[in-house]
Amino acid sequence: MKIAVIGTGYVGLVQGVIMSEFGAEVTCIDKVKEKIEKLKSGELPIYEPGLKELLLKNQKAKRINFTTDVHEGIKEAEVIFIAVGTPPLADGRADLSAVLNVAKEIGELIDNYKVIVNKSTVPVGTGKKVKELIKEELEKRKIDIDFDVVSNPEFLREGKAVGDCLRPDRIVIGTESEKAKEIMKKVYDVLYINSTPFLFTNVETAEMIKYASNAFLAVKISFINEIALLAEKVGANTQEIARGMGMDGRISPKFLHCGAGYGGSCFPKDTKAIVEIGKEYDEEMFVISAAIAANEKQKKKMVEKIKKETGDLKDKVIGVLGLTFKPDTDDMREAPSLDILQGLIREGAKIQAYCPEGIKEAIWYLRDFEDNIIYCADEYSIANGADAIVLMTEWNQFRGMDLSRLRKRMKGDKYFDLRNINIKNPKVREYFDYYPTGENHEKRV
Repeated sequence: MKIAVIGTGYVGLVQGVIMSEFGAEVTCIDKVKEKIEKLKSGELPIYEPGLKELLLKNQKAKRINFTTDVHEGIKEAEVIFIAVGTPPLADGRADLSAVLNVAKEIGELIDNYKVIVNKSTVPVGTGKKVKELIKEELEKRKIDIDFDVVSNPEFLREGKAVGDCLRPDRIVIGTESEKAKEIMKKVYDVLYINSTPFLFTNVETAEMIKYASNAFLAVKISFINEIALLAEKVGANTQEIARGMGMDGRISPKFLHCGAGYGGSCFPKDTKAIVEIGKEYDEEMFVISAAIAANEKQKKKMVEKIKKETGDLKDKVIGVLGLTFKPDTDDMREAPSLDILQGLIREGAKIQAYCPEGIKEAIWYLRDFEDNIIYCADEYSIANGADAIVLMTEWNQFRGMDLSRLRKRMKGDKYFDLRNINIKNPKVREYFDYYPTGENHEKRV
């Protein structure tokens, strides 16, 4: 089967590589020439464990290629995936301009039956808009070509995307066309014959499943973070609370880990978008709106906690471990570290930060604060003369650090573990005045 993927961002690139791994002939298309040239040479524009190896393997097998020419990319493809960005507008709505521009191009170029698949995260009703745009372009060309528009949302976790594609929890396909349905089964033939759960529904339902899933997970995170704030004050242990809740099969233990708040390219954008969709249809999303507000509060609470326990932050040196919104990615989009670091800097602090993959992106996102941030070459250098350490992201290499070595480099002894990676390590309290998240400090001293 020949497949075209338009867009080589996070979703499009992973989709293209995995489809080639499943045996399809894949052409990935992007208008950014520099990116395409790098991909042709086997260089990835993103950090994602395991992806480069699969890319090189399938390039060698000639199952995947890259081009800037949309017409060349789609002319022989039976299935065209739209995987371009849908960033948030100022009011929280998803920016569909890239998706609709691609739809227009498809209508201008196709000359035989195609299945057009929305892989981008899009609001309910986008499938209809894509279909209408393609029809309009075909009418302008005075030709009648059959095609189908399908919704096939992605559920990838950054840092685990390769595994999520190879062994997904489910495949959601929105279409009311039997022809398109059978073709999509062939696209995912490897998964279909391996008994991966498939859900076939209409386009609108598939579009809604993506937003509903991300919004629910964001609500779950915000919920346990609010419980953590209260637990610290009443003397309860949030980890044990989460464990007790998670034993209930109706709740499950997943996404019940308190921390600095959620971030990334999905949860912040998708929660705001579904709230705006609700407004458009005169249905206020109270629960999701509360989760968004709670997430913003959580980040502010982290700054307040560090200031309260460290004292006046003017000219204090804060060592920061991790910058990305989660480990095993270089993604800094909406990372809690961005708000927390800016909050600390506004209080007068100087930052010494290290992240295994996020520094390049952090330099750009925090460019207005460059005079207040030193980016270190390794994880121990952040402690040099530091008054406090803040662990922001739970990268595995931070779990096995020599705490004695870390402490000797410091001026002070405060350690704020926003991800609780050392909470079960008795040595951490020997070397530091230790502040985990969701636990009353006084009760453990």
